[in-house]
Amino acid sequence: MDERVDRADTRVAPDPASRETQVTRPSRRGYWVLTSLILIALLGGGWYLWAHRQAEPTPKVASARHSAKTAAQPVGFATIDTGDVRIMLNELGTVTSLDTVTVLTQINGELQQIGFNEGQVVKKGDFLAQIDPRPYQAALEQAQGTLARDQGLLAQAQSDLKRFQTLGRQDSIAQQQLDDQRFLVQQDTGLVQTDQGAVDAAKVNLAYCHIVSPIDGQVGLRLVDLGNYVQTSSTSGLVVITQMQPISVLFSVPEDNLPDIIQRVRAGATLPVEAYDRANTRLLATGQLGTIDNVIDTTTGTLKLRAMFANPDELLYPNQFVNARLLVNTMKNTVRVPVPAVQRGEPGTFVYLINANDTVSVRPIKVGPTDGGYEAVLSGLKPGDRVVTDGTDRLRDGAAVSLPAARGSAAVGSPGGKGAGTSGSPPTGTTPGESAPNPAHQRRPQPPQ
Repeated sequence: MDERVDRADTRVAPDPASRETQVTRPSRRGYWVLTSLILIALLGGGWYLWAHRQAEPTPKVASARHSAKTAAQPVGFATIDTGDVRIMLNELGTVTSLDTVTVLTQINGELQQIGFNEGQVVKKGDFLAQIDPRPYQAALEQAQGTLARDQGLLAQAQSDLKRFQTLGRQDSIAQQQLDDQRFLVQQDTGLVQTDQGAVDAAKVNLAYCHIVSPIDGQVGLRLVDLGNYVQTSSTSGLVVITQMQPISVLFSVPEDNLPDIIQRVRAGATLPVEAYDRANTRLLATGQLGTIDNVIDTTTGTLKLRAMFANPDELLYPNQFVNARLLVNTMKNTVRVPVPAVQRGEPGTFVYLINANDTVSVRPIKVGPTDGGYEAVLSGLKPGDRVVTDGTDRLRDGAAVSLPAARGSAAVGSPGGKGAGTSGSPPTGTTPGESAPNPAHQRRPQPPQ
């Protein structure tokens, strides 16, 4: 027989009990697997919900964060009051001496002596320089000699005329001879007068050799050294003398301001003028308006004014550039606003007005002249109104603000200064009485093993 048949015949049928055991064992293993999967899913879902709940802020923390986002903006403020506002015109001016003289020689000659020091203050008539007088002394003597000779001829002619007149009355000489003598006397008289003029001219030239100061003032740098031959054709001169006291400042104002200035001047008012340095920070001198020019410059539309200064300290120097401040008028008891509070934008000129509930609103205003740190308010504000002066760049209409006095800040009116942030406000994300969570103390949930 075939081996395969033999093997088949020798197989033993399994016991029924053992067959039942093989069927039930696979069913119990699936049950435990399914149960384990369900438990793992429940644990994972619980861990996820717990972790997500821990990550979300509590209602108090969320409310604090929302309050922090909508917290009031700290600002500086000022209360509107009334005061005097000066109408000032600040213009660039030039210091101009009332009298400047370039000392020129009126004769030719050698410069023999210099009688001044550079920078010296001289008076009218003080000696300045000496030119060699000898040629002009000789010319004077020659003119005097010619004069003496012609005076003798004139005296002789006059004496002859007297005799001829006596003889003429006696009909002893011809009438023509008498007339000729009269003409000779007239000729000699003319010669004498000419000679006298020459003498006077020589004396003047001799006086020009001795040069004196024509005005009171300060001597500048010497332009010619000793020993030089000076001539009348020279334009540089010997020295320049400038009057320092008093002195003036020339400046120009727009023609639009002319009616107010003229009205004040014709009313007899004295308009003060202050002269500041080029940086417009240091007051150099105080004077008053002296003269108004009679024409307006059509190219610039301005009018020239001259202000007078006593200049006792000589802080004003000729040709110096200064800032001239002309006080035209003073507005008494005028509503005024600090300059930092005035904003300019789409609504025009406006301020942020602080309302009673500590919110701000945009208030359009009309401003006038500026005096120092204030601008005159023509309309839009009244005394007692509060306006924002610091922190305006972060404001909008209706925004809530926090005032320095209400916050107890040490730097009142200047948020962001040393006093800013000292009001005891809690950190962002916390509420009063609740400390911020410390990340080091938080437990991170571990996933189930």
